Amino acid sequence: MIYFLALLPATALTVAGYIVLVVATRAEGSLRTFGRYLGFWAFTLAGLVILGAIFAAAHHHHDGRFGVRGGMHCPWRGGDQGPWPPGPLPPPQSAAPGGDRPTPPESVAPAQH
Repeated sequence: MIYFLALLPATALTVAGYIVLVVATRAEGSLRTFGRYLGFWAFTLAGLVILGAIFAAAHHHHDGRFGVRGGMHCPWRGGDQGPWPPGPLPPPQSAAPGGDRPTPPESVAPAQH
């Protein structure tokens, strides 16, 4: 949808650039040079509008809701995982008691004196 809406300003810029180039060919001196640059600038802007529309359409987030997360791209969240902003992070496993330390085998247990 956004791609079709971008066609209107892109078409207007293309027509304006063509008209400026036609008028510039009838001008003389520095006005001819300025008109040529202005026409090519209008064509460049029209192309950028189309590229921006393609980029926006490709990266549009179809969430179905509006608001803070409606159009937000959050690759680090991995989908719909609750409210925004997220709550505090859980502690890492290494901080849990005995989380990453293997228990020693009984044959290597320290001797008691």
